[in-house]
Amino acid sequence: MVFSSILFLFIYLPVVLAIYYLAPSRFRNLVLFVVNLVFYGWGEPVYILLMLFSITVNYVNGLLIGRFSKNRRRARLILVLNVVINLGLLGFFKYYDLIAETLSLLPFLDIKPMGLTLPIGISFYTFQTMSYPIDVYRGDVAPQRSYISFGTFVALFPQLIAGPIVRYKDIAGQLNGRTHSVSRFASGVERFIIGLGKKALIANSIGLLWDNYAAMPAGELTVLGSWLGIAAFTLQIYFDFSGYSDMAIGLGKMLGFEFHENFDHPYVSRSITEFWRRWHISLGAWFRDYVYIPLGGNRRGLGRQIFNISVVWALTGIWHGANWTFLLWGLYYAVFLILEKVCLLRSMESWPSPLRHIYTLVIVMVGWVIFQLDDVASVANYVRAMFGFGGAGLWVGTDLYQLRSYALTLVIGCVAALPLGQKLYSRLPDKVKSIAAPAAILAALIVATSYMVDATYNPFLYFRF
Repeated sequence: MVFSSILFLFIYLPVVLAIYYLAPSRFRNLVLFVVNLVFYGWGEPVYILLMLFSITVNYVNGLLIGRFSKNRRRARLILVLNVVINLGLLGFFKYYDLIAETLSLLPFLDIKPMGLTLPIGISFYTFQTMSYPIDVYRGDVAPQRSYISFGTFVALFPQLIAGPIVRYKDIAGQLNGRTHSVSRFASGVERFIIGLGKKALIANSIGLLWDNYAAMPAGELTVLGSWLGIAAFTLQIYFDFSGYSDMAIGLGKMLGFEFHENFDHPYVSRSITEFWRRWHISLGAWFRDYVYIPLGGNRRGLGRQIFNISVVWALTGIWHGANWTFLLWGLYYAVFLILEKVCLLRSMESWPSPLRHIYTLVIVMVGWVIFQLDDVASVANYVRAMFGFGGAGLWVGTDLYQLRSYALTLVIGCVAALPLGQKLYSRLPDKVKSIAAPAAILAALIVATSYMVDATYNPFLYFRF
């Protein structure tokens, strides 16, 4: 079930909100726990058992780590076992086929792929559940005694499928007591509809342009066509994923939760370092706190810091999917982040601001090619075309037709990706805001709904992770 669907918007969500607010306060976590499992199991009910297993293992191990807090050796052993179980489940369901296919390239091995269906959102909820026992071990949070409350945290449907990654310590207090108000609920509705508009009106509209060029034979890709295609995907993935995060944050507010922001206008960045402070903030924070800093961060000299960055970005890449191009994508960013850390950021201070923006966007757009295409040969062919080595020339009539057809959507996407709208809105008089904001939100809901009624193209790109 996706948020940008008639089923979710007009049946599931109203029913959930009605049951939730009619229930006494002490039963609201139980209500959420049940409806979370219904949401998760809608397409693949069998994976509810996997979710319950993950909840139970991490809940029990969190209690055991808390119990043996004075015996660090025993607590550490339980923590290691917990990490192994979590990563083992993730590795089996997500990476078994990739490993089997890779090892089978060896002449003396023949390991058959199992063709397992990837449990939706397993990368997100594995990281969420795994962070809880680590924080208990560190003494950052007390063990959660209520299985229902912990299960509610793990399976919380607003952010279960595609984030943002919500750590237990960030909402521990909210699980035990949340503030509900009309103003917070209204703010949540507004934020949800903004995200819905990003997804249904921009991401879906521009995504078809990328699909056209991604499916094109390498020999037919022109310079203009390849840049036009990847520009479309650059906007699609931003509005798809940030739209989902906005909807998740809005749904959280409707239910009394406050989630951290996951995006901060990343395409205004003037370096790759800045870009990754603004893109998928919750994932970056997770790897920083649970991998980079424990490895030593930047405290053990430049050589160790370079190693730590490489490890973090190799893991970040492969976290995104069971394909070696994701590992390549992670290492690609590691190279630029290391270069910026070692020398490039200092020299870039003297560059004109537009040049820094262009540098960042070109690297990011090439990165999206690596991220989205399925094999290294396709990536190489596409990048060659972008820089004039594809053999199909600068452009053909089809490229100009596509450019004219999608020009308005591209312009709207580019403007909407900037903080310009927020700045203009903040300068409006309060009386104008009180009329303009509800009118704009209502219009966005109506138009987005009309698109959903007719839509045959409605993917969520991050569902596969």
